[in-house]
Amino acid sequence: MERPLMPGGTIGILGGGQLGRMSALAARRLGYKVRTFDPSAGACAAAIADEHVTAEWSDTAALTRFAQGCGRITLEFENIPPATVEFVAQSVPSHPSAQVLATCQNRRREKEFLRAAGIPCARFAVVASLAELQAAVPTIGFPCVLKTADFGYDGKGQVKLPTAEADLAEAWAKIGGALGVLEAWVPYQLEISVLVARTVDGRTAVYEAAENSHRNHILHLSISPARITAATAAEARAVALGIAEKIGLVGLLAVEMFVQDGRIIVNELAPRPHNSGHQTFDDLWKNGLEPDWTKVLTDPSAKLHLYDKGKAAPGRKMGHVTVTAPTREEALHRAEGLFAALSA
Repeated sequence: MERPLMPGGTIGILGGGQLGRMSALAARRLGYKVRTFDPSAGACAAAIADEHVTAEWSDTAALTRFAQGCGRITLEFENIPPATVEFVAQSVPSHPSAQVLATCQNRRREKEFLRAAGIPCARFAVVASLAELQAAVPTIGFPCVLKTADFGYDGKGQVKLPTAEADLAEAWAKIGGALGVLEAWVPYQLEISVLVARTVDGRTAVYEAAENSHRNHILHLSISPARITAATAAEARAVALGIAEKIGLVGLLAVEMFVQDGRIIVNELAPRPHNSGHQTFDDLWKNGLEPDWTKVLTDPSAKLHLYDKGKAAPGRKMGHVTVTAPTREEALHRAEGLFAALSA
């Protein structure tokens, strides 16, 4: 069993985008150091990290330097070669795993996993040629969507086929003539997402569903909690937790879902922080940290701030805990209780 990573340790993040930047800020607030790895020297997370390594994903020498001194490694977006995660995982615990990443970053593997696991998703067919696309369309029906198996995001790498008059040859050309997934169109009322975290020993934390709306295929607005019934919300959480268990998740996973007449239909999986989860940026107590700190972090009214001042000494200010409550009296009571628990 992996030992928990104490504050003061270093978290390595593969990827240097905005999700990596926000993850680094959250990690710093908990007292961790951060090292990022990205092919771009100007990656926005680099300004927040203690150290930024710039190299290609296949540069094993650079990956070795990156991994040295890290206590854990994670990722902030899914278009990372699984071989990169496999390499660093040889020396440092890395979550989510290369296997989870490989499943989620490829629509064919993702959909086949969902189907095999009995998770509700849209009807689909894998097509490797124009001829296979033409043969699959009558089975899937119209409207439908043709998507690339790899590297599609924010509406890229996909073409909607609204009617039987759609030009299949043109659609096939638009996705580059690569391996594709043809999906039935889901006439959904809402799109939601649920973030779930899972530890090595199977403990889980799941957040309330967020309701998402898009403009030009880009997330425009997230409403949390989503405007859905309690029964639908419970089903969404249960589906997310079921996926986390069946895929063998350790780390963080965002499950994007459609709500169709109160039913949940899973659309995509993202093994990383998610743009619909920004409301969790200040909600750090659920992350399952060190046993000594959990006395503070398991209290939703408390936030821990560690100053990363190195060696502790009597009387030296090493950090503080902020407690909020409806009244001053309740906040004081909670704070004194936490102090007593930490001092025991």
